Amino acid sequence: MTPPLTDAELAASLDGGFSSARADVNGVRLHYVAGGGPGTPLVLLGGWPQTWWQFRKIMPALAAEHRVIAVDIRGQGGSAKPAGGYDKRTMAADVHALIRHLGYERADVAGHDIGGMVAEAMASLYPDTVRRLVVLDVPHPDDGLLSLPLLPQGGQDANITGAEQGAGTAYLWWFAFNQVKGLPEALLEGRERVLIDWLCGYMLRDQAAIDDTAREVYARALAAPGAVRAGNAWYQAFVQDIADLAGYPPLSRPVLGLACPGNLALIRGGLAGRAADLTVAEVPDSGHYLPEEQPGFVTDRMLRFLR
Repeated sequence: MTPPLTDAELAASLDGGFSSARADVNGVRLHYVAGGGPGTPLVLLGGWPQTWWQFRKIMPALAAEHRVIAVDIRGQGGSAKPAGGYDKRTMAADVHALIRHLGYERADVAGHDIGGMVAEAMASLYPDTVRRLVVLDVPHPDDGLLSLPLLPQGGQDANITGAEQGAGTAYLWWFAFNQVKGLPEALLEGRERVLIDWLCGYMLRDQAAIDDTAREVYARALAAPGAVRAGNAWYQAFVQDIADLAGYPPLSRPVLGLACPGNLALIRGGLAGRAADLTVAEVPDSGHYLPEEQPGFVTDRMLRFLR
């Protein structure tokens, strides 16, 4: 098997003049990939257990109208993995500081999964910096997470793919698994690809949407020292995130929520009470990994919204 490419090589492989860089901001070193023209900066924030590479299919088209900056959030990919700071308030401050470091006063921000949580926190806390917000498939943690069942309920089954049962009835066992300190690192060491392949098998409708190269990129990133611990820390901060949400200002900027069919109610319910100007759309025939499964639809809706 061909060894995974470096971030610099992956960035250079994309149309749009993308390059890989790092910046020290807010006490943490963040890795990011930037490219495109002189248009409005657009910051992309990814989720677990992936890296900035999850946006590879949409970055070139977005770069035709924007300066695209795909960021590995704190603990992810090529970014540092410090001992703490994984609450979404702190991670939003990281991204805000990066935008300022790059010389921008305002930017559009889009986030998927954990990145969507960070993006939403950022839009609440830094409304003068975020021009428009896009949340992909997962909103900020709220107290609904506190009632997630430990055992499969109704149609939930961790052994049936999300494509067969619908993403909205997925059994999210890893929310609990990632709460345990130390054990996931020990169990996954040398087996990171097993987790990546299982999640793809469970959460994708089209298995070819995340190919072998991409899976190797994610597995390699997860195998880096401290990566499993850091990714778990995003989940371990959920209780703090829920408490923080109570003190966030409402979302005053226009918000677009995109979701797979099973998560449409989650996105609408999570954002409706907080966003004054909200548009929600279903991404058809997709599982959880929207930018990789339906890049054309996601790109089109994002560009129209951001214009």
